Amino acid sequence: MQGTKKLVIVESPTKAKTIGGYLGDDYEVIASVGHVRDLAEPSELPSELKKGSFGRFAVDVDNGFAPYYVVNDNKKKTVAELKRALKGADEVWLATDEDREGEAIAWHLLEVLKPKVPVRRMVFHEITKEAIEQAKANTRDLDIALVDAQETRRILDRLYGYDISPVLWRKVAPKLSAGRVQSAATRLVVDRERERQAFRAAEYWDLTAVFAAAAAGSEFEARLIRLDDKRLATGGDFTDGGKLKEKAEKAGVLALGEERAKALAALITAGTEAKVLSVETKPHTRRPAAPFTTSTLQQEASRKLRYSSRQTMSFAQSLYENGYITYMRTDSPTLSKQAIQAARSQASELYGAHTLPEKPRVYTGKSKGAQEAHEAIRPAGDVFQRPSSLRGKLSQGEFALYELIWKRTVASQMADAKGSTDTVALGIQLQEQGASAPTSAEFTASGTVITFPGFLLAYEEGRDEKRGDKEQNVSLPQLAEGEQLAVREPEAKGHETSPPPRYTEASLTKRLEELGIGRPSTYAAIISTIMDRGYVAKKGQALVPSWIAFSVVRLLEEHFNALVDYDFTAEMENDLDKIAAGETDRSSWLTEFYFGSDSHPGLRGVVDNLGEIDARAINTIRIDDQISLRNGKYGPYLEVFDEKSEVGEDGALKPRSVNIPDGMAPDELTPERAHELAAAEPAEDRVVGLHPETGKRIVAKNGRFGPYVTELPNDDEELPKGHKPRTASLFKSMDPATIDLDAAVALIGLPRVVGVDPESEAEITAQNGRYGPYLKKGTDTRSLPSEDAIFSIDLAGAQELFAQPKYGARKASSALKEFDADPVSGKPVRVRDGRFGPYVTDGETNATIPRGDSVEDISFERAIELLAIKRAKGPAKKKAPARKAAAKKPAAKKATAAKSGAKKAVDPARSAAAKKAAATRAANAAAKKAAEAG
Repeated sequence: MQGTKKLVIVESPTKAKTIGGYLGDDYEVIASVGHVRDLAEPSELPSELKKGSFGRFAVDVDNGFAPYYVVNDNKKKTVAELKRALKGADEVWLATDEDREGEAIAWHLLEVLKPKVPVRRMVFHEITKEAIEQAKANTRDLDIALVDAQETRRILDRLYGYDISPVLWRKVAPKLSAGRVQSAATRLVVDRERERQAFRAAEYWDLTAVFAAAAAGSEFEARLIRLDDKRLATGGDFTDGGKLKEKAEKAGVLALGEERAKALAALITAGTEAKVLSVETKPHTRRPAAPFTTSTLQQEASRKLRYSSRQTMSFAQSLYENGYITYMRTDSPTLSKQAIQAARSQASELYGAHTLPEKPRVYTGKSKGAQEAHEAIRPAGDVFQRPSSLRGKLSQGEFALYELIWKRTVASQMADAKGSTDTVALGIQLQEQGASAPTSAEFTASGTVITFPGFLLAYEEGRDEKRGDKEQNVSLPQLAEGEQLAVREPEAKGHETSPPPRYTEASLTKRLEELGIGRPSTYAAIISTIMDRGYVAKKGQALVPSWIAFSVVRLLEEHFNALVDYDFTAEMENDLDKIAAGETDRSSWLTEFYFGSDSHPGLRGVVDNLGEIDARAINTIRIDDQISLRNGKYGPYLEVFDEKSEVGEDGALKPRSVNIPDGMAPDELTPERAHELAAAEPAEDRVVGLHPETGKRIVAKNGRFGPYVTELPNDDEELPKGHKPRTASLFKSMDPATIDLDAAVALIGLPRVVGVDPESEAEITAQNGRYGPYLKKGTDTRSLPSEDAIFSIDLAGAQELFAQPKYGARKASSALKEFDADPVSGKPVRVRDGRFGPYVTDGETNATIPRGDSVEDISFERAIELLAIKRAKGPAKKKAPARKAAAKKPAAKKATAAKSGAKKAVDPARSAAAKKAAATRAANAAAKKAAEAG
C-alpha cells in the first residue's frame, strides 16, 4: 500500500534527531551512519571473478574501472531497517552532506535501496529551521559528477595502495601501507627532519645596553646593530650549514665573535653617553583574519586549544549536527549577507558601533581547487548564539571550539587595529683601540603602541613557530633627535641559529593546503593515518618521523618518484576537481593514470618494471664511515664496525648491533651521539655467576627489547628441540652492569608461587607480563602495584587483591553513567571505566570516549553518536581461518558507470560456498608463500 510519509535519510543519529525536530510528523528521518557499502576486498569476490580483471583490486581495470561493491557486514541491519521504512514512504529525500562524500553516500543508498517512489536530493549548509525550510523548497537531482569524483578518488586510492603497499611489506616491514596523499604527507615530515639532520648551528654575538634619559622612569634596552658602516649579522644571515650567506658576505655583514663582543662591552664604562640619532614613527595597521575554512580551523584549534585535527573535526561535526555551526568542510571564507549582518550586529552590541568599518568586509578564497560547501565555518542562523548562552549545553571541547568560531566570525567584520611603531637609533662614540678598530656603535630599539584595538577586542589569530631573531618590542619614552642618554649595564650576548621547526598538525595542514594536496574533508584523515601507521609520532605539538618512515620514503623516492612528487600529487587533486565539475571523464583519466600514456608510464608500468630493490640498502641509513642505522625486524638499531667488532671466517669485520634509546628523534642521532652509544654498549655479555642449583652460568645481556638475564647451557649440553634457555627481563630499577646473582636467580625462577588459595585450592603466582607485574589464579588475574611486589607480596596480600574488583579500586564492574536503550541494539547504554580508560557500551559495541570529552559531559546523544561511529568502522580485523571467511556469500552487486547519468549495478553469478572456500584457501596459501619469500 502506498505510504503517506516522506523518508529522509541522513548520515548520523544526531543529525537525524536535529533535522527531525524541524521537519514535522510528515517526515521520518533515519540515519545510515555513514556509508552503507564499500569496495569489496579481493578475497570477498566470487570465485569466477578472482582470476579475471576484478581479482587484483575488486575493480575491473580492463573495462572502465568498474568497482565491485559489497554492503558492509555491520550495515546489513541498517539497510534492512531502511528498506522497511521505504515500504511506508511515498518519497525519499536524501539529506546527506553536500560535499563529494555526502553525494556518494546518497548514490550508494539509491543503488542499494532501489526506491520506486520519487527521490529528491536535499542540501543545506547549516541545520537551523530556516535553512531546513529553504532546503525543502529547493531540492535537486543527484549530482553524478560529484559522485564520479568521489568514486574516482576511492578507486585511485585502492589502485595506489594495493599495488605499492605489498612492495613495502616485502622490502621494509609487514603491515605498512602507501597512499596517494598519506605518502606525500609523510615525505613532507621526513624532508623536514632531513633538513634538521643536515643543519649546523652558527654562533653569533651581539651587545645590549640600558639607556636612560634625564626624566625619571625613562629606561629602556636597545641592541647593537652596527659598528661604523658594518651591519652586525643576525640569525637570518646564516645558511643552514652554519656559514654566512653569500649575499651577506658581499654586503660586508660582520659576524661578531664572543671575544670581540665582550671587549666592546668593556669599552662602555661609567660615564659613557649615547646620542639619539633618529626617531622614526610609522603607522601600524592590522586587518582581522578571514572567517574559518576547514584548514584554518584545524590550524587555529591546534595552536590555541591544543586539539588534534581529529578532535577538531569530531567536535565540529557534533556542533554542526546539533545546529550550532554551518557545515565544517569548506574551502571558502565567504560569509552570507545574513551572517555578515549577524556578526556586525553582535560586534556593535558588545564592543560599540565605532568598532565597525563603514562597509561590510567581503572575503574570497585563495585555494585553486576550492569546492565543497561555499560558505565559511561560522555560528549557525541569522542571529548567532553567544557562547555564554551555550555554557552547560555543550561539552567542554565543543564549547571551546564554538567560542573560537564565534570570536573569529565576529572579529572578521570589525575594524582594523591601529597604532604606531616607534624606532629609535642611538649612537655611541667608542674609545680608540687601534687603527682598524671601530669608532662608533649604533644601537636600536622599537616599540609598537596600539591606539585603536578594533577587532583585537574580540580575537587575535595565533602564529606558528618561526625561525630567526625574536621581535623586540620595548616601551619607549618620548625622545628627541640629538638628545643625550646615559648608558649602563652593557652585556655581550651569544646566540645560535635554530634548525627549521618541525611540523605541527597546524603547520602541516597549512603546508598541504599550500601545495594543493588533499581537500577539506581529508586533512584530518591524512594526519591521523600517518600517525596510526607509525610513520609519525607527536612530541609535544611537534610531528616527529619514525625511522621506518625514512625507509618508506626512500623506497618511494627511488622507485615511485612521480607518485610522491608534490606537484604530481597536487595535479591529481586538480584532475579530481575537473571530474567533479564534469570536465573530465573518470574512466579515461583512470586508464591514463594506471596504464600510462606517452608522457608517463602509469602505475602498472612502474610496478611491473621495478627490477631489483635492495632491501638492506633501503633500510640502512649511514651515520658515518663506522656506524649506520638499520631498520630491523624488531625495530631500529645501530650497526657498528669498530675495534670491538668480530672478524668473520672470511677475514672481514662483522658488525655488532647497538641499541638506541626509545623515543630518540632522528635528528638527535648525530655522529657524536652514535659513537657515545657504541662506546657505552658493553662489548661482551657480563657473567653474573653460577646458578646455585643447576650450576649453569647466568649472563646479563642487553637485547633489542631491553636488558635481561639468561641461563646458558653447559658446553656439552644440548637442549631438547623446542626448548630455550630460561630468560627473564630486568626490572626497570635494575642495571645489567650491577645486578647480583641472587636477583638474577630470582628473576629466572619466575613465575613465583605465592601460595594456594584456600577456597578454590588454585595456585596463586606472581609474574611479569607484557602489561606489567600481576598475580594469576587459574584464569583470574590482578595487577600488582610495582615490579618489586612480585617478590614481596604474601598470600594474605594476594587474597586481598583478588577480593577487589578486576582493576583494583577502579569502577570497572559498575557503570559511571546509565542511559536509556540504544535505538540500534535496543539495550541500555552505559559509561564504564576500563583498563584503557572510560568507554561507552551497549553490551555489544564498545566505543572509547575521546580525550576531548569528559565523562561528566557525556550525554545520551553523544553516547549514541560514539557507538554509531564505532559500528560504522566495523569490528577489528582478526586473522580468521580461510574456511570461515569463505562461508560468507557476496553481499552486494558490482556497480558500473552509466553515461545516462545514473549508475547501474552488475550482479555476477554467485559461486558455491565450497568453491569459494577452496579459492580463498589457495589465495591465502599463495599470499603466505609470497610473504615468506619476501
